[in-house]
Amino acid sequence: MTDKITHESGTGIAVRGNDIDTDQIIPARFMKVVTFDGLGQFAFFDQRFDSNDDPQPHPFNDDAHNGASILVVNANFGCGSSREHAPQALARWGIDAIVGESFAEIFAGNCLALGIPTVTADAETVEALQDFVEENPDAEIEVDVADETVSYDDRTVQANVDDAQRQALVEGVWDTTALMKSNEAEIEKTAESLPYVEQ
Repeated sequence: MTDKITHESGTGIAVRGNDIDTDQIIPARFMKVVTFDGLGQFAFFDQRFDSNDDPQPHPFNDDAHNGASILVVNANFGCGSSREHAPQALARWGIDAIVGESFAEIFAGNCLALGIPTVTADAETVEALQDFVEENPDAEIEVDVADETVSYDDRTVQANVDDAQRQALVEGVWDTTALMKSNEAEIEKTAESLPYVEQ
């Protein structure tokens, strides 16, 4: 069993816009890596830097959001190619949870494999949270995966977590690699009982 993830908390960062695809999150030219280490510095690179690599206005370049761990986005976030480098880049930048209007299905699945909840809420709720995060970069945001709520300031708003995702996170069975390693003896026992597996 892996860590149970019932809630995440931290300061927030808002990235506005619908249909932000995985190529915007991590441009393909940065995917030539053996490991995912170091990908965080390239998150949203083409929005953050011009062709001369000079910084552009972007929330991920704003010092006020250094250390933020709750990303707040709009609709269809993570669409496009299925590259797992996108959530890996966000995780290595420091993102622990994402709140948005909606997510591309494969992106949400890749986030789950890293233990990153993708929590949805209606457009009005998300916009209000983005406004709050931009006006209060040091304020704490709490994402309660188990109870499906997001709390900030003096508010607690209702959110949604996909049933299968919530169950996997809350029960600590989201990391399938760690799960297999922790049940190695049982896997070997099952393999030995299968007539088509050579011993």
